[in-house]
Amino acid sequence: MEKINLSDGEWKLMNLLWQNPPKTITQLTKELEQATGWGRNVIITMLKRLEAKGAVRHEEGERAKLFYPSVERDGAVLEETRGFLNRVYQGSLSLMVNAMVSSSELSDEEIEDLKAILDKAEEGRHG
Repeated sequence: MEKINLSDGEWKLMNLLWQNPPKTITQLTKELEQATGWGRNVIITMLKRLEAKGAVRHEEGERAKLFYPSVERDGAVLEETRGFLNRVYQGSLSLMVNAMVSSSELSDEEIEDLKAILDKAEEGRHG
């Protein structure tokens, strides 16, 4: 996958597209305006930027352009996570987890989720 960096605002817009594509500018404005205060022009600008990055594409609909995500959510999340790890923890996942454990940021449920993920990874290696 080509590396695509998304801003916080772009993540908000992409999450709506991933949930239920396609969306029109009017639908995106309606869904984002109340939570973000973004008007139609801001959303149009963001969509143009996302299209330039290759994250979004559009088709001409009957009444309005229909916008679709061009990248898979899982791939974008993985790239974002890698970028974050490299910037903040020099690429070390164990350093990040250790920092979270040390600061008592992990809930019991998150700890159980991490154990399950590690068990699955171990099974994949030895299975």
